[in-house]
Amino acid sequence: MIEIFNDPYLLLLLSLIGFIAGFIDAVAGGGGLLTVPALLTTGLPPHLTLGTNKLAACFGSFTSSITFYRKKLFDPLFWLYSAIATAVGAAIGTIAVNLMSSAMLNKVLPIIILLCAVYTLFTKSAVTECCDLPAKNSSLTIKQKIQGFVLGFYDGIAGPGTGTFWVVSNLALYKMNILLSSAMAKSMNFISNFVSLIVFLYLGQVNIIYGLAMGLFMIVGSWLGAHSAIRYGSKFIRPIFITVVVIMALKLAYSAWIA
Repeated sequence: MIEIFNDPYLLLLLSLIGFIAGFIDAVAGGGGLLTVPALLTTGLPPHLTLGTNKLAACFGSFTSSITFYRKKLFDPLFWLYSAIATAVGAAIGTIAVNLMSSAMLNKVLPIIILLCAVYTLFTKSAVTECCDLPAKNSSLTIKQKIQGFVLGFYDGIAGPGTGTFWVVSNLALYKMNILLSSAMAKSMNFISNFVSLIVFLYLGQVNIIYGLAMGLFMIVGSWLGAHSAIRYGSKFIRPIFITVVVIMALKLAYSAWIA
């Protein structure tokens, strides 16, 4: 557990990756595609890597979600059903990942992410500057519950691209602009990260030292990324978002189908 302190280069590398991942995740999602491989290179087994990544991710997603909330871009009461469903889904998904293989999911994932990139590229709601929330009705409640449970479950059982899926599904379901979609995505992502972390801690699948080393620098990256997104708006987020999801698709496709 204390080997990290005997290797300052490893500490520096994890910190740097944590900062970059925090920035990218706050703006467009997908930071886990940097942090998970980095943790794997330290020699952690896969399940321990997932648990440790959740600890680091909690720092970043909490920082960016608080930043968006303070700028009044996220309304917790409006998204209450989403939050509850996300927590339930994340708990079930995290338990399930310790009982089943996600090999097939890893092969399908690159295709899904690439479709997300294509959708974002052509959807008009991604570039609109309208800052209205969807109208409250029974249909909205059903959408929130289904979306929250599915994405919470996915984050618990796998994780890569969860923030991206939140943004894209928000664009499709609620017709919000990409800034509001990102703000909501970060808050829901924190909920699923935190619930999943609790389960991983209970199962003893978290390396505290590695998680803290990476997570503390994710705070700085997430703060900077969230403020950049808020300041420059959709025109800043959209190209980064599309770039990230394309890279995610290619990287995951290589890992699942070639490597």
